[in-house]
Amino acid sequence: MNALYYEGQRSFQIKETEKSALGKGEVRLKMAYVGVCGTDVHIYHGNMDTRIKIPQVIGHEVSGVVEELGEDVTGWKIGDRVTVRPLYPGVESPIDNGFKHIGQNLKFIGIDTPGGMQEYWNVPSFTLHHLPDNLSLKLGAMIEPLAVACHDVRLGEVKSGEYAVVIGGGPIGLLIALVARQKGANVLISEVNKSRLAFIKSLGFECVNPIEADLVKSVADFTKGAMADVVFEVSGVQAGVSVMTDLPRVRGRIVMVAIHAEQKSVDLFRFFWREIKLIGARVYEPEDFEEAIELAASGNLPLEEMITQVSLLADAEEVFKTIDSNPAGMKYLLEI
Repeated sequence: MNALYYEGQRSFQIKETEKSALGKGEVRLKMAYVGVCGTDVHIYHGNMDTRIKIPQVIGHEVSGVVEELGEDVTGWKIGDRVTVRPLYPGVESPIDNGFKHIGQNLKFIGIDTPGGMQEYWNVPSFTLHHLPDNLSLKLGAMIEPLAVACHDVRLGEVKSGEYAVVIGGGPIGLLIALVARQKGANVLISEVNKSRLAFIKSLGFECVNPIEADLVKSVADFTKGAMADVVFEVSGVQAGVSVMTDLPRVRGRIVMVAIHAEQKSVDLFRFFWREIKLIGARVYEPEDFEEAIELAASGNLPLEEMITQVSLLADAEEVFKTIDSNPAGMKYLLEI
């Protein structure tokens, strides 16, 4: 079978390999599509070379079909169409407080262990979620990032009629906005890339470019002076962190979605002055995957429009180069 290996130094190589032996409790998938995640791009840039084992197959936004069942696998059959929730909890620690999806010994499948950019992939059966027949395998590869958005919106306790502001209109930011709007929220998206802004506006969202307009005033105008009930920080930059505390109303919420690897300056006075809540949100839980699948299958979200490009696995290195040169793109898929 063919597998795509990250070789370090912004390079990938297709290799012919043997199928791995199925372990107890594992399922072999015949892969269909794999999405390129922002984390995969970080790996491509060499930012995670100390974490992964080079050469390594990566990829965790996937869809596929069950090809073979390992020992002790129940509840699944050959031919089932599935996606993968790529978390291996490991041994539970007291510090986990029962939340295994972000446990201390968590392994992220596709980063800490081999991923889905290969023709056949062995995964633990407990990571699988059924894809309904009316959902294409192509859109099935969108479930993982959509589950991120469902988790973020759920932790943000978004309610119908509330005002939500999303700082950062990339793939995850847009998915958060779509899920929040589906919940009945009024959504404003802040984004600096003009091409992305044009696309987001075409989906019916209110938008603002904070380089060209005052974001705080824009939010005040959008909410008729009430300010935001919930703010999602998805930009990952200091400017987003600096402005996020100016946007919530009294007892509003801020959901920290972006990964900030370095400490950033935060206006803590605002948390005191308006009794603001700050909520961390990381990955997802099983119910978020089920909600994402239901939303995707409903046809009410423009997931197809979010797919910028579909390429063959052999062209993966060019896809990563394209992502670097086209920051306006949304979701890139590899067809396995």
